[in-house]
Amino acid sequence: MTQSAAPAHVDVLIVGAGLSGIGAARHLQAESPGRSFAILEARDAIGGTWDLFRYPGIRSDSDMYTLGYRFKPWKAAKAIADGPSILAYVREAAEETGVDRHIRFGHRVVRASWSTADARWTVEAERTDTGERVELTSSFLFSCSGYYRYDEGYTPEFPGAADFGGTLIHPQHWPEGFDHTGKRVVVIGSGATAVTLVPAMAPDAAHVTMLQRSPSYVVTLPAVDPIAMGLRRVLPEKAAYAVTRWKNVLLTMGQYQLSQRRPAIVKAAIRRMVTRQLPEGYDVDTHFRPSYDPWDQRLCLVPDGDLFRALRSGRAEVVTDRIETFTPTGIRLVSGRELEADVIVTATGLDLVAFGGAELVVDGEEVSLPDTVTYRGLMLSDVPNFAFVLGYTNASWTLKADLASAFVCRLLNHMAAGGHAVCVPRYREAAPATEPFLNFASGYVQRALDRFPKQGEVAPWKLYQNYLRDLRVLRRGELEDGTLEFGPSGRATAPRERAAA
Repeated sequence: MTQSAAPAHVDVLIVGAGLSGIGAARHLQAESPGRSFAILEARDAIGGTWDLFRYPGIRSDSDMYTLGYRFKPWKAAKAIADGPSILAYVREAAEETGVDRHIRFGHRVVRASWSTADARWTVEAERTDTGERVELTSSFLFSCSGYYRYDEGYTPEFPGAADFGGTLIHPQHWPEGFDHTGKRVVVIGSGATAVTLVPAMAPDAAHVTMLQRSPSYVVTLPAVDPIAMGLRRVLPEKAAYAVTRWKNVLLTMGQYQLSQRRPAIVKAAIRRMVTRQLPEGYDVDTHFRPSYDPWDQRLCLVPDGDLFRALRSGRAEVVTDRIETFTPTGIRLVSGRELEADVIVTATGLDLVAFGGAELVVDGEEVSLPDTVTYRGLMLSDVPNFAFVLGYTNASWTLKADLASAFVCRLLNHMAAGGHAVCVPRYREAAPATEPFLNFASGYVQRALDRFPKQGEVAPWKLYQNYLRDLRVLRRGELEDGTLEFGPSGRATAPRERAAA
């Protein structure tokens, strides 16, 4: 793919060429035409997550009718899709309207400085091939870089890890061409990555053990959505996609609301589903009964019950225990049991970082992210002309990404129509914002909350994690809401000036 030379100044600078960044660019083309834009991508390829992760069996953790873009129907048969298919879909979305020609690859954003007097961002990026620092300016900055570190995942300090004589792998850095055929594999973890790896590796490995400290909720879904396939036969492609998308949105929301209001009902239903797929007499409560309620963490989806098939076959097992130490030949557990292994995979989670780790500066002062408050889950208090994408924790990422991009386009159009050069959210609530940005129990989230902004207790500062509510507000809500402050170049009121007035 040919790299374009981005202009010195653009109207909108997008950071990240993954699922969110490509979607943002497509929204700009369709809903704010005429505005110049460029995309800075730290890596050398389109795709973000779906280009980075190469471990066996990688797939979506939600259905592609909602993880796919609203504007581009998902055409493949499988609703729970494999990573290469998703990557091809994102790249096709970039190529079919020429978005790929606006990408500057190998440019990692390290600093973005806002000048109110000039009403523009100066963005400093480091070229990953030469280490050279380059600068671009933009009127609006849109961060679509996700929320985890691409250069490394999270691995706890395991006692004796240096003594292990086999191969130790983190899924985020899977060795190209690695062959696990005939090897004894231990996968440490119980989340989406672990439940993907186990059935993918089991057919060729000598044996695969999923070693978990505590269980997660595991739910079976059909890989191919029969209703979606039926609708395709009787409706035009776009109509069938739209109906299926809404069907899945409403089903997911209904399941989430039921989990919040009647968790015992959902727990019992999941347990029955799991029990039916496991051998008779299997210790379901030890290995598949979490201590938390459904949707306090994301549910793990297994298409067509592939994890349970692997367990029934005897080629895989689940062990629930704690690690005492690694040994030269495997892992010794607190219970005294030893797991022999040729390969240990540490599917132990992600390391989160806000906005790709870039430093934000406003009028010469560094922005302390924990001191900011999120406006509608996509802007920051007192940070002008800046927006970001953060997907839902209880639904598909792209549902929120599409809404965030549509909101940014609407905001840009409103600013142009009103002659505004600056837009900044101002937090005026009497009570300080103390709620964590992500109210989610997963370990990878809890470890990083002190690095992220806060949320408030009421709208527009509270994240409701509700697609229908966001759809109404972000697509049709009033922009002149008394919280967003608009002004021409150099005239936006600074927070200190407002406080002194």
